Amino acid sequence: MDLPTTVERARRLKQLHADHQPLVLPTVWDVWSARTAAGAGFPALTIGSHPLAESRGAEDHEGQTFEEVLAAVRPIIAAVDVPVSVDLEAGYGQRPADLIAGLIEVGGVGLNVEDTVHSEGGRLRSTEEHAEYVAGLRAAADDAGVPVWINGRTDLFLHAQDASAVLDEAVERLLALERAGADSVYPVRIQDDDALLTAVTGALGVPVNSTAHPVRHDLDRFRRLGVGRITYGPLLQLALTDSMKDMLGAWKS
Repeated sequence: MDLPTTVERARRLKQLHADHQPLVLPTVWDVWSARTAAGAGFPALTIGSHPLAESRGAEDHEGQTFEEVLAAVRPIIAAVDVPVSVDLEAGYGQRPADLIAGLIEVGGVGLNVEDTVHSEGGRLRSTEEHAEYVAGLRAAADDAGVPVWINGRTDLFLHAQDASAVLDEAVERLLALERAGADSVYPVRIQDDDALLTAVTGALGVPVNSTAHPVRHDLDRFRRLGVGRITYGPLLQLALTDSMKDMLGAWKS
């Protein structure tokens, strides 16, 4: 994709976050799902690492190389005329500048980056380490002249036995990401907890991303809780899996 088109899509993605409260970005994994979601009227999409890996017979948690991910997402991004963000897990061991360069080269205009380092035994980056990585991404995008939307994710709640016990630490971590240049933040695994979502959204000055299930969750609820951005993670693909099993069940002989 040529650079002017990529820049235009990046600017459009930024404006969409300002215009929609919340902005819903269906999580897709191939050309078919991307075209279907765009055809349903959604103005932007995100490619999820888990559903992408499932569609390719690979493992999530960086079971593919960065080069393999780029090769997989290139035709998806090219197949639609809306901005597309890409879940790049913990960065596949890439320097921030190389991660941004690869994303831009395939036409991606946003990214998720998480603090679970799968290539190093699933350790959690420290607050300072993760913020430094996000700051490097911000600087690299600025240097490239593309306003890439950075969604800084923390898995602190995911790893905690008691999510409420790590709220203060999680907020501190998310605020550090905001200061480092993240355009939105993503506290994973609190989508069903109204109190935690409200506490996080109230503490941050940038949009807070929540995972949602396309059938079991309600858009108005997320809006009331102050969520600014919604993605599905693997849940759209899993919901379609359930529906497909139901449809096919009547045809078993």
